[in-house]
Amino acid sequence: ALNQATQQGARLVGPAAILPFMAFAGPKAAFALCIGFYALSLILALCIRTVSTGQIDPNKSVLRNMAEGAVYMYQNLTLRALVLLTLFHCGLTMSFESLLPVISRQLLGAEGLGVSVLMMGVGTGALCSSIYLAGVRDEAARGKLFWYSGILSGLAPCLLALSAAIPMGMSLRHDQGLFLGVLLALAGVFVMGASQSGYMTLTQTMIQTIAPDAVRGRIGGIYSIHIGGTMALVNLINGALADYINAPVILIGGGAVFVAMMFWSWQSISLRQIYTQGLRAEAPA
Repeated sequence: ALNQATQQGARLVGPAAILPFMAFAGPKAAFALCIGFYALSLILALCIRTVSTGQIDPNKSVLRNMAEGAVYMYQNLTLRALVLLTLFHCGLTMSFESLLPVISRQLLGAEGLGVSVLMMGVGTGALCSSIYLAGVRDEAARGKLFWYSGILSGLAPCLLALSAAIPMGMSLRHDQGLFLGVLLALAGVFVMGASQSGYMTLTQTMIQTIAPDAVRGRIGGIYSIHIGGTMALVNLINGALADYINAPVILIGGGAVFVAMMFWSWQSISLRQIYTQGLRAEAPA
């Protein structure tokens, strides 16, 4: 949870840091600042001296050693159910970055500054959620929070999508409609950040708990490739679809499909046990 708090806090600090550059110097200065942050992170990463406790067979190739993590992940029924559900979570609810410029333009008439403000809202919610979950120790409570965060992850994008439509559909003055739309949008991105970060924090915690020491690093790496690749691909697809389909429709559609999948996931005994009792040492298929 603390690791997620650090990552999600960057979604608040990062957009806040580039906001003045976007307002007064343009995107080139913002990219230069990002390069500086990457250079600093590289220097700090090179200072890490932690010794790995994983078990690598020197007689096997790199690919075969990595494959052991994938084989374990897909043979363990609880791990497989968690990873596959999270793939859909990332693709249907978290791949929204390419749509934020469209939402910002429709709502605020501005892309760069508006996107930064919306991302700060996401980061604020995510940071609050991660810090809260760091103090949750009861497994049953974690399981229920996992279920509720999944449902909210699907509903929150609908609130963001409606932020541009509701004011236009009401008989309000322009300033009143803009205020209501911005308020709904900020509420939507805050709940998106809180619910999605909560879901991902709990998922990562459960995966690390299930995975044995020998292959935990490889399972974590393969899991990151799964979710990172899914989000990158779906963001690309959503950006292309936004040229033909209204962005709010894409947000609502993805969120609604994932809510349906959360209810459908009760058919999995492993996931149902997590929702009701929390993670156990041995979860059935």
